[in-house]
Amino acid sequence: MDELNFPPLMIELSKKFAGSDDMCLKPLQIEDETVFICYLKSAIDGAKLHELLIKPFFDMKSTKSFSSYIQSLPNLSPMKAGQELFIEITKGFVLLAIHDQYYLLDIRLVNVLALHQTVIEPTVYGPQTALSEDIETNLNIMRQRYHEPTLKFETHQLEGKSHQSLVIMYDEKTVKPSVLQTIKEQIKSIDVPLIQSTGELQLYLNKSRFSLFPITILTERPDRIAYNLAAGKVIILLNGSPHALIAPVVFYDFMVSMEDNYHTYWITTFTLILRYIGLFICLILPSMYVAITSFTPDIPRTELALTVAGSRVGVPYPSFIEVIFMLIFMEFLTEASIRLPKAISATATTVGGLILGTAVTEATLASNIMIIIVSAVAITSFVIPITEMSFSIRICRYLLVIYTTLFGMLGLILGSLGLLMFLANKRSFGVPYLKLYWKGDREETEVQTKG
Repeated sequence: MDELNFPPLMIELSKKFAGSDDMCLKPLQIEDETVFICYLKSAIDGAKLHELLIKPFFDMKSTKSFSSYIQSLPNLSPMKAGQELFIEITKGFVLLAIHDQYYLLDIRLVNVLALHQTVIEPTVYGPQTALSEDIETNLNIMRQRYHEPTLKFETHQLEGKSHQSLVIMYDEKTVKPSVLQTIKEQIKSIDVPLIQSTGELQLYLNKSRFSLFPITILTERPDRIAYNLAAGKVIILLNGSPHALIAPVVFYDFMVSMEDNYHTYWITTFTLILRYIGLFICLILPSMYVAITSFTPDIPRTELALTVAGSRVGVPYPSFIEVIFMLIFMEFLTEASIRLPKAISATATTVGGLILGTAVTEATLASNIMIIIVSAVAITSFVIPITEMSFSIRICRYLLVIYTTLFGMLGLILGSLGLLMFLANKRSFGVPYLKLYWKGDREETEVQTKG
C-alpha cells in the first residue's frame, strides 16, 4: 500500500471493512497516471463498474480528462464523510480517488429477475422475496437489506467432492466471539464427501447424529436473516442452496414468525399465545385422551367422562391403539399432501381425510371424539412457524403416548418433565436452548463484561 500511495480515506475504509472478503481496494494505472477505487464486490454491479469506470479510464489520455468524464456522469452522488460514507459503501456505492479529489458513484447491484417468492415461510405483510440459489446474489440481497459497515463475510470452501463455496456472515458489533469461533470449528471439522444443500449441512453441524431437536434454523427469508444479524446471530450460506442457516438459536426462535414484526403489540402477543396453546394441544392432547379413557376416567367432569365412554362403545381395542392408528393415518395424509403435485394435493388429501374419518366412525374402528382430537392435532401441528421444530414436536407426541400407555397419567407427567429437562440441558453452540429473553442484549452484554 505504501508503494502505491493509497489515499488515507481508502486505507481507513479498508481497515473498517477488514475481515470481510468482499472488500476491494484497487489501483488503476497507465504509465504515470494512477487512480484508486474502493467498493464492496457483493454490493456493486461488476459489468456496470467496468463499463462506466475501468474501460473509460484506459481509453482516455489523462486523469484530467477522466476526472471531467466522472463529473459528467448522472449517477455521481455528493461526497459523504464518516459513518455516512461507510453506509453508502455498503449500499453499493464506489469510492473513486483521482489525485486528492474523491468521487462517490452509485453502481449498486439489485437482483430482481433471479429472485423467487417465499414458499416455506409466507407472510401476509412484509417482504415477499426469498433467497436465491446463487450465493453472490444472496450476499447482494443482504448488503441491500443490512447497511452496516460491521457486517462481515468470510468465504470458505467445503472439503470433499463438492468443493462448494460457503460464506459465514455476521455483524462484528453484535456477534459473540466465542459462538463465532465454535461455529467455525464445527464447519472445519466436517468430513463428508458430498454436501449439496444447507439442509444437509445442518445435519452435520449437530454434534449428535440422533439429536431430535435442531440447533439451527433453516430459513429462506432475508428479513429473518437481517433481524438475526442485528441480534448477534451467525448466518451460514452455501452456494447452490436457496436457504440459510441461523445459529445459535433458542426454543423461542422457532415460535416466532416474521409476521410478528409487522403487527401491533397486542396482535403479536395474541398470535404468540395461540401458537403456544397449539403447541400444547399438539403435544399433550393424544396422550391426555389415552390417560383419561384407559387409566383415570374420574379426572374430567362426569358428563364429559360419560360422553367419552359412550363414543367408544363398539370400539374393539384399547384407546392407545386407537390413538396410534389415527395419528399414523394422519401422518400418511400429511406426507401425501407434501409429495403429490400441488394441483391435486389439496383435493386428494381433503377428500381422503373426509372419507377416512366417516368410514372409520361408521365401522366403529375409532370414536367420534377421537376424530375431533386428530383433527385438532393435525391443525395445531402446522401452527409452529419453523417446519423443523414442527417435525420434532410430532415425534415427541408419540413418545408421550408410549409413556402414557405404560404408566398412565403419571407417565404423561413424567414424560413431559423429562422433555423439559432434556431441553433445559440442551445447548446450541454454547447457548442454553430454553433461554428466556427477560433482559435486552445490551444489558446482558454489559453484565457479562463486568463479570
